[in-house]
Amino acid sequence: MINTLINGTNFDHKSLNALQKVTLRAVVMSFLFYGLVAIEGMIMRLVVTGPSNPLPEMFSHAEHYFSIMTVHPIVGIFGSTYQLVFAAFMFLVPFLTKKPLYSIKLANAVWLLITIGTALAWIAAFVWQYAPLYTLYWPLPADTTQFSAIGGIVFIVGVALIMLGTLGFIYNIYATIFQKIGVHANKTTKELLISGFGIDGMLNLWYKLTGRQPYSKEPALALPVVAIFRGTVDTFLDALVILSAGVLVLVYLIFDASGAPLNVAAIDALLYKNFFWWGLDLVADGLVLIYVAGSWYLLATLITGQKLFMENVARAALMLELLVSWMVWSHHLLADQGQPEMMKLISGEMVTAFELLTQGLALFITLVTLWKARPLKMTMELKYLLGGMAGFGLAVPAAIIQADMGMNRILHNTQWIIMAHVHIALIVGLYMTLYSAVYVLWPIVTNNTKMYSKTMSNIHFWLYLVGGIGMGAFGGMAGLNGMLRRHLYVHGEFNTLMILAAICGSMVLIAWLIFLLNIVMSVGVKGLIGIFLPAEDPTASYGIEPETIADNHKVD
Repeated sequence: MINTLINGTNFDHKSLNALQKVTLRAVVMSFLFYGLVAIEGMIMRLVVTGPSNPLPEMFSHAEHYFSIMTVHPIVGIFGSTYQLVFAAFMFLVPFLTKKPLYSIKLANAVWLLITIGTALAWIAAFVWQYAPLYTLYWPLPADTTQFSAIGGIVFIVGVALIMLGTLGFIYNIYATIFQKIGVHANKTTKELLISGFGIDGMLNLWYKLTGRQPYSKEPALALPVVAIFRGTVDTFLDALVILSAGVLVLVYLIFDASGAPLNVAAIDALLYKNFFWWGLDLVADGLVLIYVAGSWYLLATLITGQKLFMENVARAALMLELLVSWMVWSHHLLADQGQPEMMKLISGEMVTAFELLTQGLALFITLVTLWKARPLKMTMELKYLLGGMAGFGLAVPAAIIQADMGMNRILHNTQWIIMAHVHIALIVGLYMTLYSAVYVLWPIVTNNTKMYSKTMSNIHFWLYLVGGIGMGAFGGMAGLNGMLRRHLYVHGEFNTLMILAAICGSMVLIAWLIFLLNIVMSVGVKGLIGIFLPAEDPTASYGIEPETIADNHKVD
């Protein structure tokens, strides 16, 4: 076993090309940050158990608790999720289009910028206790009477580096798609744009309804690439919003540190909140739902080897989600008395309801594609795909319940929102989908390296699924009982539910440790180090064709 730990199974990092290595580097950093965010989450879960809290007293201090709460989503969403999603997509776009990635150097810069930026944000919270909470509502992030100006500057610089890395990812994706080589050698920019936005799917549906020939029998871009293309639009917009908000805060912090503070009242707090949530919601509702839908479509077609069911509808839905994702931000402001009522009604309630339709449609299309391909082997990737869909099947309706002005008065700012909706959506829905992608891509990225233990993979799956849903459910129950989020409880007011949530959270943490050990045993410590060494073979060779992936899931 010691020999396997050092050398791995049949993994040879020297055989990897530059694209495979840069993908694995980002994946490694993603899962390391996931471990950090899981530990932070467990600290917060344990602290609010009150007298039952087994942690040292320092963790119960309000400054420490709220600094963790501030940086927890930065590490989880950007340091972990962004890294994993960006790594997968910068590998998949070349893999699916049979074209080289535009720039390996830029891909390396992306994971480095996000890693360094996330580390700086975490250091700002750990060292300087910078804690204006993850919403960064104005003027809290620029308030140096409560928080260190130096800590704030370090935090914002970290976030800015993450956004610069994000812009680098976007440029790399679009530059790769628009390369006029290979299958796209004869495609015009117009054709690629029409396909990238899903417009060809809408036109095909319209032409069919009017009795005409399809607009395009062979779309310029495969559907998963369309989802990546379309989701990246939201990624670009949210990066600009978060970056510009960060620059604004940074300017105020620098002037304050120099002894000439600016007037925070010069910035309208409600306008800032709308601007900030418009960008932040593109991460939560636009980017996540679109990327996830595209990932489901890709995984379903790779696993089954069949054409996606209702593909034109799926393409059109991605275009519809473009409009929906830009117009739903006001559901975050339903409890804000200054927010105009018509914005609450139209954006917060009516348009938000469409997300139940678009995500439900993606769920239906994926399940029917799998159903029509029976019999299939219940492989790890298929298990995780079904688990991811179950997560969103729970989290999206929970969100729609919140997006009602009456229900929102009960649920707003409670643990229901952050646990029953956000944590189940991210931990179960998003991450189980990503784990499915990891298992599908593993043999491709590692040149057919075997996963060390199937038993460990199964234990990871069940611990993660039950723990993730359980933690969200018990936290949501506490919210229904009145437990607030962004609040520190030290007297065990919701002790029973918080202990149960902590037990489930520990299951998620243990599952992560088992998964990490399985990966390390597969590649070995030497292989893990070798991932970060320069590639000996710079050519892009993928080794496994999509048809081969599908064959591995067929029942003999």
